[in-house]
Amino acid sequence: MKDAQIQKAYEAAKERYAEIGVNTDAVLEQIAKVSLSLHCWQTDDVTGFENPDGQLSGGIQATGNYPGKARNIEEVRKDIEKVKTLLPGNHRLNIHAIYGDFGGQKVDRDQIEPKHFQSWIDWAKANNMKLDFNSTSFSHPKSGAVEPRQGHPRLLDRAYDPQPQDRRRDG
Repeated sequence: MKDAQIQKAYEAAKERYAEIGVNTDAVLEQIAKVSLSLHCWQTDDVTGFENPDGQLSGGIQATGNYPGKARNIEEVRKDIEKVKTLLPGNHRLNIHAIYGDFGGQKVDRDQIEPKHFQSWIDWAKANNMKLDFNSTSFSHPKSGAVEPRQGHPRLLDRAYDPQPQDRRRDG
C-alpha cells in the first residue's frame, strides 16, 4: 500500500472512531509508551537454532513449516527489525534458550552460557531494544516428558487439575 492510501484509510477510520468518542491520535500516543515483549519464535514458528531439523514436543502446537519463515539468526533479526518499523514505541525482544548463537555447534541446554547470547546483546544495543530471556521447556528429552500422575502428587494436582481438591466448590 502506498503512504497516501494508508493515510487516507487512517483518516476514514479516525472519523469513524471519533463518532464513538475515540481519539485515535491520543490512542497512538498512549500506545507508543507501552513496551511489548516481542517473541523471537514468531519469526520461525518455534524452530530455533538448537536443533532446527528436530520435531517440536511438549505440547507445542506449531508446525514450523510456514512459507517465508526465518531460517537463521540474521533472518530472525531482519524480521524483528521490520516489525519495529510497523509498531510505535520501543519494545523488548523475548529470546528462548534455543535461539542462542551457537555457531553451528550442538550445545545442550545445561551448557548454555551468556556468551551464546552476546551477538543478541550487541544487536539489541545497536537496535535500541532490551532483551528478555526465556528458558525453553519443551522439545528436549528432559522436558515435557513427564506422564500425568508420575512424580510428586501434590505438584501434579496443581499441574493437571485446574481445581485442586482444596479449591473445588463441589465437594
